[in-house]
Amino acid sequence: MRRLTKKKALHLVKGLDAFPKVPDSYVETTASGGTVSLMAFTFMLILAFLEFFVYRETWMHYEYEVDKDFKSKLRLNVDITVAMKCQYIGADVLDLAETMVASDGLNYEPVRFVCLFVLGRTLQHIQERLREEHSLQHVLFKSLMKDSPSSLPPREDHPSAPQAACRIHGHLYVNKVAGNFHITVGKAIPHPRGHAHLAALVSHDSYNFSHRIDHLSFGEKLHGTINPLDGTEKISPDHNHMFQYFITIVPTKLNTYQIAADTHQYSVTERERPINHAAGSHGVSGIFMKYDISSLMVRVTEQHMPFWKFLVRLCGIVVFFFFYCWCSGSSSPKISAKK
Repeated sequence: MRRLTKKKALHLVKGLDAFPKVPDSYVETTASGGTVSLMAFTFMLILAFLEFFVYRETWMHYEYEVDKDFKSKLRLNVDITVAMKCQYIGADVLDLAETMVASDGLNYEPVRFVCLFVLGRTLQHIQERLREEHSLQHVLFKSLMKDSPSSLPPREDHPSAPQAACRIHGHLYVNKVAGNFHITVGKAIPHPRGHAHLAALVSHDSYNFSHRIDHLSFGEKLHGTINPLDGTEKISPDHNHMFQYFITIVPTKLNTYQIAADTHQYSVTERERPINHAAGSHGVSGIFMKYDISSLMVRVTEQHMPFWKFLVRLCGIVVFFFFYCWCSGSSSPKISAKK
């Protein structure tokens, strides 16, 4: 008796059909219906193909938190060419605590100030990219400027050409407090009340702080990135001229599918003015980069759509396709009476 009841229940379940099928002999196929189905199927494939590209697309997620690391040192990477001889100028860093940072990591190299063709094209390319994009960090973090050179091309100074300029390049480790990196006349000497430069032996007629910033960055160097001051060139209109750069540094932890690094972004405001004590414009001729470090840290993470969400969107496209075909079939008479 129980076996008979189970067989009847199984037969009843098999007989249920939420989507009853119409016998093929009662279905009349038309060219218009086939065309609509083919167009809908093609449209579904296009949507699925585009959805795959949406799934592959990534975006940068920004998180902000307080930077609690104040004990570590900050690396300053610099490559600047000044239109003065190396024995006439000196570069060093003085921080907020009046601590003079040793400049042993900087190299002074006599060069020509004129920018040659290959180097000039590279710097021009960098400046063009900075002008094209109002905000470059999204592009830089994702691709690291793959079409940009990893380093500047080698200089091609002719041995017999007069080398009246000085290239200052290298790196320094500074305290994570506000400071002032400057290049001015005379070599820096320690002083009980601060610090000073031996400028008395240099004639004012030889002052020329026209300069070109090939590279300036903070933290770990990432090849392929472009910094705001890279490729900047300034020409001094007179001997006594001051160039000032006010820099705000933001610690940044970068984590993408290509690289993970601790680096630093920065923004800069430029100012220049002549030194004329008679007109009330006081100061010292030179290049001054005053930097300040933000107390906030930015954590940048590259993200993309989860795989389960991609499958849900694909299922939505397929369901829409079958629903559209069903609606199209319901709106046109396709069932004919059987003779």
